[in-house]
Amino acid sequence: MAEAFANHHGKGRILASSAGVRVAERVNPIAVEVMKERGIDMSAHRPKLLTPKMAEEADIVITMGCGVEGVCPVPLVRNLVDWNLEDPKGKPIEEVRRIRDEIERKVLELIAEMGVRD
Repeated sequence: MAEAFANHHGKGRILASSAGVRVAERVNPIAVEVMKERGIDMSAHRPKLLTPKMAEEADIVITMGCGVEGVCPVPLVRNLVDWNLEDPKGKPIEEVRRIRDEIERKVLELIAEMGVRD
């Protein structure tokens, strides 16, 4: 959701890519559904593994909750920011919507902090 919001609100001025230290088989279908409610189609998104190269090339790496899965990419990353968000996996749609809204708020704050403007 963070990748989709960042690329949507960044309007081509930033490039966000989502990856994890553990890769699911597919993107959470409830996350896809709640993003559609915001007009963002994530149906073609596929989970990706975070590689050392990706972390090295990134200006900033945002974790959704470092250690949520018991694994944190800290050794790989120089510019790490942990947003400490709940994992939407297994949560009812109402909770996923709340998490979605929190992610969007944080993405918009980050874009503003980065000075990315229309």
